[in-house]
Amino acid sequence: MNAKIISARRGIHAQYTNQYVVAAEGCKSAANAGAIVGKKITIKAGKRKTYEGKITSIHGTKGAAIASFSFGLPGQFLGRTGEIA
Repeated sequence: MNAKIISARRGIHAQYTNQYVVAAEGCKSAANAGAIVGKKITIKAGKRKTYEGKITSIHGTKGAAIASFSFGLPGQFLGRTGEIA
């Protein structure tokens, strides 16, 4: 299953640079997004480098989820697609 990175998780006063909002294919509701919580997400950068994270919670009611990485991703990754395993 593929997931697209939408944006970094943000609040009024802070931006959490290691957490990102992702939209998975086929997830149109919070119940569908709840099924992917706990799964791993992998994003490839070129041929060798990969970034791995974990889906930690749902975000909103339209099927988005929060993915947490050990450190922040480059800014060019917004809009990029990753794979949920």
